[in-house]
Amino acid sequence: MAPNTGVANSGGLQLDSSLLHSGKWWQHGYIVKLNLLLIIPLITSYANGFDGSMMNGLQAVKEWKEYFGNPTDKDLGLFNAIQSIGAFCAIPLAPYVSDGLGRKNGIIIGSIIVLIGAILQTATQNLGMFVGSRFLVGFGTTFAQMASPLLISEVAYPTHRAPLTSLYNSLWFSGSIVAAWSTFGTFRIANNWSWRIPSALQGLSSVIQILFIWFVPESPRWLINRGRDEEAKAILAKYHTGGEISHPLVAFEYNEIKEAIALESEAARINWLDLFRTPGNRRRMRIIIGIGVFSQWSGNGLISYYLSKVLDGIGITSSKDQTLLNGILAIYNFIIAITASMSVEKTGRRPLFIISTAGMLVAYSIITAMSATYERKANDDVGRTLLAFVFIFNGFYAIAYTPLLVSYTVEILPFLIRAKGLAVMNFSVMGAIIFNQYTNPIALGALKWKYYLIYSIWLIFELGYVWLWAIETKGRSLEETAALFDGEDAVSELTNRTGHDLAAGRDVKHSPSDSQEKVHEHAHREHAAV
Repeated sequence: MAPNTGVANSGGLQLDSSLLHSGKWWQHGYIVKLNLLLIIPLITSYANGFDGSMMNGLQAVKEWKEYFGNPTDKDLGLFNAIQSIGAFCAIPLAPYVSDGLGRKNGIIIGSIIVLIGAILQTATQNLGMFVGSRFLVGFGTTFAQMASPLLISEVAYPTHRAPLTSLYNSLWFSGSIVAAWSTFGTFRIANNWSWRIPSALQGLSSVIQILFIWFVPESPRWLINRGRDEEAKAILAKYHTGGEISHPLVAFEYNEIKEAIALESEAARINWLDLFRTPGNRRRMRIIIGIGVFSQWSGNGLISYYLSKVLDGIGITSSKDQTLLNGILAIYNFIIAITASMSVEKTGRRPLFIISTAGMLVAYSIITAMSATYERKANDDVGRTLLAFVFIFNGFYAIAYTPLLVSYTVEILPFLIRAKGLAVMNFSVMGAIIFNQYTNPIALGALKWKYYLIYSIWLIFELGYVWLWAIETKGRSLEETAALFDGEDAVSELTNRTGHDLAAGRDVKHSPSDSQEKVHEHAHREHAAV
């Protein structure tokens, strides 16, 4: 099979820049307000990012290890995996909540469950309570994580959708930073609060969401699909045009959403088999499942959850040094991921995936070589080189798999299978995490540096996979990107239907000539792409 060139079909409907805001986006209060409100669903990633870094930090805290009887490798596997098992169990249920009750209600339900889990984890009295509370945190996180990126991508201003949805998963590191530095700050406390305080902070994002989610608008796409068209148009007008219901951008977005949903509905009632029924959907699933697995099987699982063991292997054994490095690594990853999120629309998705995977392959190969060398002869220079390439590896991982894992998945899926497709991605991620968390500590203990070699070889396969099948999608609306995978006919059909609706002036309060005059009125202005 010839490699994918990454050139998307250039035909089809493109959003006319004359419909967009003039000047800089921050000069428009309605866009600023919308972006500030979207911080609420954006911080959903906090809880999940907090967990990985917290468990890394706790493994270096003396009081935590003593309280739980110095956990063995098998115990650590259970402690880490149980949160992912909880998340895995919620995946089949979460799409029905997001699709049936709405995106906002999915976030509310998830936040309440996570908060209950965080409270129980903080008050833990025994091993069973600790494990059960972590299961609840994972279970609740899935409901919020399933709904949040859908809400962000479906509400965001058209030119802000890609960076905002990319930013969503990048904020995983906001939780990672808080966890890493809280464990660094509390490990000196000579009692159980050295680990109870970080446990309590895991519920911080849930408290914020429960208090402020009521102010966030519901998804216009979800409202239109439920027959609540007037509410959807009011939201599009309020947050995309400053309340101007007759603005041609409102007409364009409304009719494109309406026709995209109508086209998808004509096929059949949606069930899980529809995810694999058509060639277009199978292409989507091939990419989604692939990047889901790769996001956890690139060797990053060792560093995310077992950094203390990696550091033990190169002679960095003190709690202070390990928790400090954990904190520095979290900030470093956060900066890289945020930078990549802001450039995703300029750089493109395919180049980021290829550069990221190729960079990880080179870095991990050097980590493998340095680990083998250090095991034969402990040497400070070798240890420092290995640690440097741990940072380099994480940087390459963060430029694509952190910002694009969720955003790329959401944008290539049509509305009617978007929630279930996102669930499939989460299935693949959680399945890979659970496997890693049970096997990594045992395999690393048994194989030492040879275990790194397995991941180095696997990264060669990943690079070939993304080279063949990662498709470029930049510069398209959510509906256009989804239609791209169904071939030229699907894009043309969506173009023709939306264009016909706009020409007919359907569902808008002005005539076709008014729309054209409005477009020309905006055309002479300078428009920002972001």
